[in-house]
Amino acid sequence: QVQLVESGGGLVQAGGSLRLSCAASGRALGSFAMGWFRQAPGKEREFVAAISWNSGSTNFADSVTDRFAISRDNARNTVYLQMHSLKLEDTAVYYCAADLSRSSYLAHRPYEYDFWGQGTQVTVSS
Repeated sequence: QVQLVESGGGLVQAGGSLRLSCAASGRALGSFAMGWFRQAPGKEREFVAAISWNSGSTNFADSVTDRFAISRDNARNTVYLQMHSLKLEDTAVYYCAADLSRSSYLAHRPYEYDFWGQGTQVTVSS
């Protein structure tokens, strides 16, 4: 089993920045790809970013490219999502997820991930 706990969410003005963290326990995540997703009220959960086990590859949704960065510290079993130039439409609950498939493919669909955190709320105000 893998437990994932997100933190770092909050209220920020448009144009501001936030850094989300996802701390894992129960299993070392150094061999697995990790992803971030978000879900706004009344909308489906959508892909935000993913990172390979060794940080060699990353993938981003078009809506966040050039504004968000994903990174990981395997020694700390933690993944980060740095968000800049936040927009009102970035408001959502943000979830991290672990893909234990050991595939070189960076998954971007929710069903491709095996474990999920409980989410952290990000609210962007005008």
